[in-house]
Amino acid sequence: TIDSKLVLISLWFTHSFIHFGMQDRIVETLGSKIFGVPLENLPRCYIPEFGLVPCFLVDACSFLLERGGTVGLFRKPGCLARIKTLRAKLNRGESCLSTALPYDVATLIKQFCRELPEPLFPSELHAALLKAQSLPNLQDRMAALQLLSCLLPARNASCLHYLFDYLAKVSQRCSENLMTSSNLAIVFAPCLLPPPNTTEMSEGRLELRVLVLHTFIENPHLFGKRPVIWG
Repeated sequence: TIDSKLVLISLWFTHSFIHFGMQDRIVETLGSKIFGVPLENLPRCYIPEFGLVPCFLVDACSFLLERGGTVGLFRKPGCLARIKTLRAKLNRGESCLSTALPYDVATLIKQFCRELPEPLFPSELHAALLKAQSLPNLQDRMAALQLLSCLLPARNASCLHYLFDYLAKVSQRCSENLMTSSNLAIVFAPCLLPPPNTTEMSEGRLELRVLVLHTFIENPHLFGKRPVIWG
């Protein structure tokens, strides 16, 4: 509706935007624990294109980027015993990803996102995201999703933008890894947009969650960017 659009627009004007471009990184050092820790308490790297991104996510995605042709990346699970060992080392601040296997590191990324105390997409935005994805007009749908991405806390936006940019690169190699943007969206939906209750677990609602992620994986350059305001 026009009223809901006006509310979103007014919120946008009160939000500080992140301006994005990747080269050097500056590390913000805090505690060493990685899993189950709020974003603000994690060691983070400043990457100009994205902002402050958890160092673990940068290291893990960089490692996997060189192995992006791995078949079923993020779909095939890693070895539980090896993952348990890697988690313990990472939580002690040890560097261990360089000798790890791709499926194990991919599983760690999903666990990292899933175990955050609050989802990267805050639960209070889920209803608006699903409503935006339901808009019949493509231009309105894209603009609404863009605008909502601008309303995220800066730390969440930086992390998600970095992740979507990486997943887009993975999907570009789908002829090798068989992981299209749709497949990746299905895999990451429980990690990034987890349903808060059984009502939200209907097939239609779950499909909308997947479609939201699919949109951002297909268009990472639009994430956190001001949309063209529609009339």
